[in-house]
Amino acid sequence: MPPQVSLRFAVAVLAAAAAWSGPQASASPQGPGGYTIQQSISDEAQRNTIAFDALAFLTGSRGADSFFPPGKVADYWGFQLLRDNDPTEMGHNTDFLTRAADNMLYVLNDAQRAQLVALAERQVDAIRDYGMRRFVLIDAFRRLLAGDLPRGTSRLDAAAVQAYSAELYRLDGQMSWERAAVMGPILYGLDARQRQYLDAMVGRGMQTWPSPAEQLDKRSLPHDVHVAVMTYAGDMFSWYAGSVEADTYFCPERHGTYFGSFYLKDAPAMGNPGYSIDTSLTGDMGRRLLAALDTAQAARVSGLVDLQRPALHEIVEVRRQISTELRRFMTGGSADSATVLRLSERYGQLDGQIVHAYASAFAAVGQSLTSTQQTQLVALRREMGDYSPKGAYLYSDAIDMPLIPGTDFLFGN
Repeated sequence: MPPQVSLRFAVAVLAAAAAWSGPQASASPQGPGGYTIQQSISDEAQRNTIAFDALAFLTGSRGADSFFPPGKVADYWGFQLLRDNDPTEMGHNTDFLTRAADNMLYVLNDAQRAQLVALAERQVDAIRDYGMRRFVLIDAFRRLLAGDLPRGTSRLDAAAVQAYSAELYRLDGQMSWERAAVMGPILYGLDARQRQYLDAMVGRGMQTWPSPAEQLDKRSLPHDVHVAVMTYAGDMFSWYAGSVEADTYFCPERHGTYFGSFYLKDAPAMGNPGYSIDTSLTGDMGRRLLAALDTAQAARVSGLVDLQRPALHEIVEVRRQISTELRRFMTGGSADSATVLRLSERYGQLDGQIVHAYASAFAAVGQSLTSTQQTQLVALRREMGDYSPKGAYLYSDAIDMPLIPGTDFLFGN
């Protein structure tokens, strides 16, 4: 059994490009970057992101695939938009979350902080469970690439992948509802002094925020609980500062997260305070991956943009509905848990469609690579550093590779 996960924050980075005329309204730009949901789901941003996923997968491993920023779980609080549009351009610095969280914790009183600690103590097992369940899909996708299919099967089964993903996202929905049920009433009950302090931070960048001392004594809490509380606190600030559209927003690589691209980008930032990740990395390396492929191979990867578009657009609307429901807690009301869980399951089905399409296309391309192309792709990876984990990751914590349950059920004829 792997050691207990510590949920240390790992920065997620985006690569956005040309705007797309998407469904309904967009998230409003909040800084010099002006990143919006239209840019995140634009064809160019998605093409580059998918190609980068392909590069990571075709040159990576199960261990690299398992790296997953914990901030991508239960992420309906607008934190991604806050960081992507930070006016001082520090959103992708490893200190961003810490500064936001410490300011929120500085504002809260002892009773409010205690509620966050109690929430973390209740959720750490579910958070860990979510991370461990991801290994099933990771293993199935690697088996597909290697041609290691169960006897009597010929493909990865789309319906089985979608069903498994739906259950995973149901767990995400449950955690999201539980967090909103605690964080929302705290924000609704803030007094005038607390609101005045937070209002002075809203719309300004990290470098202008106060820099309070560390607000939680790490020795007084289990590490997992401590970091979960810090995550909640950072999310509370972005939730307070944002809107439904901010909560709906996601970066281009938010979906299709089983292929190792987060590891490839975030590895240099791990244990490196003050580090800022290169936001052009995804686009640059994605384009170079496509250039290394032949016409048919490149079309297989680029064609995923059209194939996933309906699911990706529906995801925007599902996230908007979930975000709208959860915000009821911030106005003295209550969100309906059944609605959140139903929408979350649909979200999981849609993400399942996307990852099934990615895995199938990447495997087909991988099996058709020439030795020269394989050498070229490995060289591209090495340009980013020699990042090859010896074991695996549970979120951003290094662990031994766990015993993965059987994955035969994810294949069919």
